[in-house]
Amino acid sequence: MPEVRAARFEDAETIAEIHVKSWKSTYKDLIDERDLSNTTVEHRIALWETVLRTPVNGQIAYVIENDHGEVVGFVSGGKERTKNYGYDGEIYAIYLLDDYQGKGYGKEMLRVFSNGMLEAGYQSLLVWVLTNNPSSQFYIKYGADPVEAERVTIGQGTYEETAYGWSELKSLTDRLA
Repeated sequence: MPEVRAARFEDAETIAEIHVKSWKSTYKDLIDERDLSNTTVEHRIALWETVLRTPVNGQIAYVIENDHGEVVGFVSGGKERTKNYGYDGEIYAIYLLDDYQGKGYGKEMLRVFSNGMLEAGYQSLLVWVLTNNPSSQFYIKYGADPVEAERVTIGQGTYEETAYGWSELKSLTDRLA
């Protein structure tokens, strides 16, 4: 049975490795190679060490471990950053190694994370997904509604992202219970 726990500073390197590996496998058909290759483990280690040492924006982070105690995915989020759509919480990143997708790990991470956000006082939740990313179906399956699409720059390229949201975070936590 997979276990979700709060991320710790010593998880930074593993989270960074998962972040880059999942980023490249998830977006290989959606983002130009030159824009994908800008993401390095070294840059992500620095990012995650900072996030886990000194969280900002009310940020929380969790990791999920497989049956052998190995971290195979993570989720983090906090205050909604754009302040444009009437949502107070946001998933900043959620990534899972390919071998663990479609096996309930993502649902378990989302369940623990959404409960953590509810406990932290958030009432609603937003997540941005590349518009052509098939993983958007994961959020729709759990009741997220499309909110807005925007253009975003990644590396040198411009891509479209769609925000999906739960206007009532409690409805998501109930659905995942």
